[in-house]
Amino acid sequence: MSDRGSESNLHKKQRAARGSQPVLIVLSGPSGVGKDAVLTRMRRSGHPLHYVVTATTRPKRAREKDGVNYHFISREEFQQMIDRSQFLEWANVYGNYYGVPKTQMTLALSKGIDTIVKVDVQGATTIKKLLPQAVFIFLLPPSMEALEKRLKRRRSESPAELALRLEKAKEEARSLPLFDYVITSHQNKLDEVVAQIDAIIVTEKCRAKPRTVRL
Repeated sequence: MSDRGSESNLHKKQRAARGSQPVLIVLSGPSGVGKDAVLTRMRRSGHPLHYVVTATTRPKRAREKDGVNYHFISREEFQQMIDRSQFLEWANVYGNYYGVPKTQMTLALSKGIDTIVKVDVQGATTIKKLLPQAVFIFLLPPSMEALEKRLKRRRSESPAELALRLEKAKEEARSLPLFDYVITSHQNKLDEVVAQIDAIIVTEKCRAKPRTVRL
């Protein structure tokens, strides 16, 4: 059977289980591990999920799209959202603010739609305390050397920023016990990473006692 056929079957299984409790997937991992690339591949493959778009004050990078990769907003707008308690969680990461809007998640889950949100490890730690019944997945780089190459390739950090991110990645790897699943993210094997996430969702749908996320 082809990979496309296998992927289609997994999608059918996910759709067939739509009547069960919706699953909230929290995807995390160090900066540069490939979280955006994985989500982009999942979107293009037609995965039946709601993708929560994080708000950020950092500048948009080349090829990023507002409303797809992030909601790029000003610091003033971000502060207004904080004042209105519109974030599930927010944090200052490398000098820029990132926040997960509550509304997107609440609406999707209330409609029974499986939902996935991408956050850094600090954000995952906060969400774990608030929503322990979510499914937490950690994307692990094949090695620190491979992660360094990825960060250098995107050319968005200075040498000092690069060193900081690599040091932070080593610290974040110690947070693995927080997560339910760990997937090694090989840059040239995106389909394998996506297939593993598919399998995790199907597995969670088969639980005798389903996780129930209450916002």
